[in-house]
Amino acid sequence: MSKVCELTQRRPCKGRSYTTRGIAKKKKGIGIKITGKTKVRFEPNLQKKRFWDEESKTFITLRVSTAAIRTIEKKGLQKAFREAKRA
Repeated sequence: MSKVCELTQRRPCKGRSYTTRGIAKKKKGIGIKITGKTKVRFEPNLQKKRFWDEESKTFITLRVSTAAIRTIEKKGLQKAFREAKRA
């Protein structure tokens, strides 16, 4: 199962995690040095959630991000889907 939000299409993105050493110059040190870089995959916070659909009078199960859950609770399921299709 892919890690993609069904409403907002959020998906994993790549990045780096840095390992540092030293004391910052602001704290009277000689500065922070990067001693290692590791590739990281940042995953979206996906949740499996049931929503009530007023039009068909049934529950719909979606795998959506937490940001999409807040949007659906604020605007409603149908309006959130219409706005997502336009974007």
